[in-house]
Amino acid sequence: MAESTVRLARTVWQQGQLRWDSDAVVQEAPVALVYNGISHAVMMATPADLADLALGFSLSERILASPGQLLGVEIEQREQGLELAMEITAEPFEGLKRRRRSLTGRSGCGLCGVESLAQASVPPRRVEADVRLRPAALQRALESLGAAQELRALTGGVHGAAWCDPHGDIRLLREDVGRHNALDKLLGAMAAQGSDRAGFVLLTSRLSYEMVAKAAACNIPVLAAVSAPTVLAVEQAMQAGISLVGFVQPGRQVMYCGEQRIMEAEG
Repeated sequence: MAESTVRLARTVWQQGQLRWDSDAVVQEAPVALVYNGISHAVMMATPADLADLALGFSLSERILASPGQLLGVEIEQREQGLELAMEITAEPFEGLKRRRRSLTGRSGCGLCGVESLAQASVPPRRVEADVRLRPAALQRALESLGAAQELRALTGGVHGAAWCDPHGDIRLLREDVGRHNALDKLLGAMAAQGSDRAGFVLLTSRLSYEMVAKAAACNIPVLAAVSAPTVLAVEQAMQAGISLVGFVQPGRQVMYCGEQRIMEAEG
């Protein structure tokens, strides 16, 4: 199995001086997701926590409705990369085959043409989970986020996604070179461990509509990030009933919708 990092030689110029040493550099490998023998997607990902990625991707992309529909996953090394060979039950597999037929002829970028636009405008699921937070909980999570990201500390080249309890303590964290992958790994780990949804997700990335859609599919009531949202992400969060918080920085955070989940906890 591939390692998450490789040590590479480097030359460093600093303040007019040269030095030669080595550095841990994060791996980026092709990972194919295969359902009942049929390849569905290939992505570039950090080769760690791949079972979490398989489950989280399947749930967040609404291929599976529940973790129990994933009967097993084998991580197989191929010549060109890694394969996540999943066995799923009949009902979601039939749905996946129907989805694949509807995507015939779609261009490679994944968001081109009439069919792709129709897919992109599918309304998100409404979240049923709820939680009440103090603004200080997000600040507490932010303060401990850097120390919790071991792979980032080693390489400086990955995103993180953290599941935090209502007090702001980080309970689970996953990392990957891809922000979508980091979130999928976290959602998969949460599903595998049976984590309740009384808490919030904190991301090191921006808030795009795909991240909101994934959170909604997995019943996440509060989604926060250190960077900015897009307009479509805010609209999706409103439709899904998600509290969306951007620009979580020391002493500051911006609530774009669903602020009552956070502000009502004050006082």
